[in-house]
Amino acid sequence: MKISLRRPLGLPAVVALLCTSVACTAATDGKASLAVPTPPARQAELCRALHKELPGTVDGRKRRSADPVSDLTAVWGDPAISLRCGVGRPKILTPGTEHYNPTADSVEIDGVEWLPEKQPDGSVRCTTTLRQAWVEVTLPKAVVGGAGDISALTDLADAVGKTVPVGVQS
Repeated sequence: MKISLRRPLGLPAVVALLCTSVACTAATDGKASLAVPTPPARQAELCRALHKELPGTVDGRKRRSADPVSDLTAVWGDPAISLRCGVGRPKILTPGTEHYNPTADSVEIDGVEWLPEKQPDGSVRCTTTLRQAWVEVTLPKAVVGGAGDISALTDLADAVGKTVPVGVQS
C-alpha cells in the first residue's frame, strides 16, 4: 500500500475539514439508503465500468444492496462504507461556495488521489481528485476511528484506477 500526502490542483497544503451532511443513512429493511447521482453521460459510462470492477469486500466488510439499486452506488457492511460515482465537484474545491478551501490536502493511495473531509458524525467522506468522474466514498466512524484512518480505500484503488482515467471532468 502506497499512501502519500498531495496537494490537489497544485495548491498549498492545509488540513481540510468540512461540515456537511452525509449521503448515506440506515434504512429499515437492512439496505443502505443512498442518494443516486445524476452525472453527464460520459461520467455515467465510467461509473458503470467502475461498478463492474468493485470488490466484493472493503475493509473486510461484504458488499450488500443499496436502496435504490444503481450502477452509480455501492455499499459494504453495516454501518455501511458507501460509494457514489458521478457526484458533483466537492464544495471544498468549488470557488464561490461557503466551504471553498483552495489549500485542501489530498492523499494518494495506491495511485489514486483522494480528498478526505471529516464529517460532523465522525465519518470521513473521501472524493477522488484529478479523475474524469468524481468518486465519493464515505467511511463511517466505526471504520475510521478517532484517528481518521482511511486505509480502507486501498480496497477500492485498483477498481478506480482501472476504470476512471486521470483527467478533467467533461
